[in-house]
Amino acid sequence: MLKYSKIVGIVLLVFLFAMCNQKSKNDKETILKGSIDITVDETVKPIIDDQVAVFEGTYYDAKITVKPKSEVEVINDLLNQKAKVAVTARNLTTEELSRFEKSKIKPRVTPFAIDAIALISNKSNNDTLIALKSVLDFMQGKKDTGIKGLVFDNPNSSTVRYMKELAKVKDIPATGVFSFKTNDEVIKFVSENDGMIGVVGVNWLSQPSPNMIDFTKKITILGVKGLKDNQYYYPSQNDIAEEKYPLARHLFIINCQGYSGLGMGFSSFVAGDIGQRIILKSSLMPVKTPGRKLQIRSQIINDKE
Repeated sequence: MLKYSKIVGIVLLVFLFAMCNQKSKNDKETILKGSIDITVDETVKPIIDDQVAVFEGTYYDAKITVKPKSEVEVINDLLNQKAKVAVTARNLTTEELSRFEKSKIKPRVTPFAIDAIALISNKSNNDTLIALKSVLDFMQGKKDTGIKGLVFDNPNSSTVRYMKELAKVKDIPATGVFSFKTNDEVIKFVSENDGMIGVVGVNWLSQPSPNMIDFTKKITILGVKGLKDNQYYYPSQNDIAEEKYPLARHLFIINCQGYSGLGMGFSSFVAGDIGQRIILKSSLMPVKTPGRKLQIRSQIINDKE
């Protein structure tokens, strides 16, 4: 009987320890406090850095580490459960959702902005306009497109995937296409080489890092003619909002935490009023235009006596 009591006591202690340990874990993270890593599509890193800076400045107990990666790496990390929260330039596919469902994971997908892919050239080039068809023809291996070369950030990036889908090709041409690791490297290469067309996330041009400012001064953002009309449009907020710019895309936060943690708090913040205002100031287009409050006074107050 004594032996049985000891066993029951040990089991009870283990149970209490597990409960306390679980409570301790829950106490460490809420929607507004704790620490979390967020895997981010490298092409939109600047805007997420801004969001994190304001979020952490508002909620002092929150710590978010941004890990920039290529789109392929971001999605793979989510599918393999190496990342719980990610920022992507596309939504999950049916096949990817099916894999999450098999793992009994229900991702929370939050659209928060409309981004654009910009085409850039060296400042010395006289032509500041380009037809999207010429770019797609070049990617299909056609000749006489007038393009000397295309420069991408990373073979596994969202920009490469986006352009391949538009061109309806599985692989990019073996010649005439250059790829690096980051958008900054693309900008630098184009600024130093005439005749090259760079393909970058527009956020890297509107918010360049201090060491990239001189390079951005040496490049031109090209006006792009789409496939549906003969007008040229730029990756400006106005052309993006009016759905005229042909290389616009939506951005998403994908949360696979499965509980009310910091990932949920951050995605709600980005999709909320403050987060949308940050996006509005960054040259991207928010999914919800922040409202403006107007104060109407019945009389004019003269502050001068």
